[in-house]
Amino acid sequence: MAKKLDKILVVDIEATCWDGPNPEGMENDIIEIGIALLDVQTGEITHNRGIIVLPERSTVSAFCTKLTTITPEMVASEGISFKEACAILKKEYLSQSRAWASFGAYDQKQFQRQCAALGIGYPFGPSHINVKTLFALKHQLGHEEGMAGALALLQIPLEGTHHRGVDDARNIAKVLNRVLRG
Repeated sequence: MAKKLDKILVVDIEATCWDGPNPEGMENDIIEIGIALLDVQTGEITHNRGIIVLPERSTVSAFCTKLTTITPEMVASEGISFKEACAILKKEYLSQSRAWASFGAYDQKQFQRQCAALGIGYPFGPSHINVKTLFALKHQLGHEEGMAGALALLQIPLEGTHHRGVDDARNIAKVLNRVLRG
C-alpha cells in the first residue's frame, strides 16, 4: 500500500534492444530511467528527469541508438550503475512509499527481471498503475493504445523525443493527469 499519495512517480524506461532477437549472450538492460512526478492535487508535473544507466549485460546497438537517440558514448560518459539508479529512486523519489505508474507492464516486468538477475532490491512499492490499461478502460476503447495514440486521442501534443525516457515519462504523466481529472 502506498503511504504517500501526494504525488505519483511516473516512470518510463529505455532498454538495450536489437532489430530482431537478442544477440547471443546479451540481455536487455535498462539504459535510461525517465521520471516525472505528478502532483495529484494540482496536476502539475513537479519534476522531470532522465537517469542514464550503464548496461551491465549488453551493449547499445545502432538500432537502439536510432530508436532512442541514446549512444554508447552517452552511457559511457553519463551512465551510472543500475544499483545506483535504484538507490536514487528510493532515496530521492520515495519510490517504495509512493504509487508509481508506467505505460503498460513492460517497465514493471523489466525492473523485476533485471533486479532479480543482478541481485538488487526492487526499488518500488506494490502500488503500480498501468496507465495504458487505465486509459483504455476510461475511454471504453476495447483495446489498448500506444502512448502516442493516447496523446493524439486526448489532443495533447507529444513533447520531446518519443522513446526517450525523460520525455515519455512527462508525456505519460499528462495522459495520467487527464484520466485522473475526468
